[in-house]
Amino acid sequence: VIEKMPKTKFDQTVELHVRLGVDSKQADQQVRGTTVLPNGTGKTKRVLVVTKTKAEEAKNAGADFVGDDDIIEKIVKENWFDFDVMVATPEMMVSLGKIGKILGPKGLMPNPKTGTVTVDTAKAIEETKKGKVNYRTDSFGNVHGIIGKASFDDAKLAENLKAFVEAIMKVKPSTVKGAYVKNISISSTMGPGVKIDLNSFDK
Repeated sequence: VIEKMPKTKFDQTVELHVRLGVDSKQADQQVRGTTVLPNGTGKTKRVLVVTKTKAEEAKNAGADFVGDDDIIEKIVKENWFDFDVMVATPEMMVSLGKIGKILGPKGLMPNPKTGTVTVDTAKAIEETKKGKVNYRTDSFGNVHGIIGKASFDDAKLAENLKAFVEAIMKVKPSTVKGAYVKNISISSTMGPGVKIDLNSFDK
């Protein structure tokens, strides 16, 4: 259905929207995590690694930018944000905490839960470049994410979709009563939502 929609001049992103039966106001019912899409997202992310101890390792692993206090100063003084993901080693978190008000609203603050605060910078870079996506419930209990580009073939999009939905299903909070997944739909950037049969996935 998405492929039959009018074409645009750009390669549209295919988005996933999942309505969950959770009360996101309850701390123990907030759903968040990461998963690596088997076929990537169609976008190559620029990775900045902030570290004093793993700089060489990060450069060898393909980081686009590497630095420590100098790069933090550049972000503050020059309003520099030529990167998509920030990975940090633990010793940098005190310094980064001081600019949390700058990074937080942009969704760039490193976090152990998303694997972006780690001593294994090589793994974090590899997963990000491969197509790692973060997800978390919004205030209404919905999860939004991307599963690729409209130019992907059907099999690749379906594989990414399955991997993403299964990742969300695996982190069902134990306190949720009733149906956990209430609605799944996908859409292109400019297109309408297309509902998907919930029975298409292994529960």
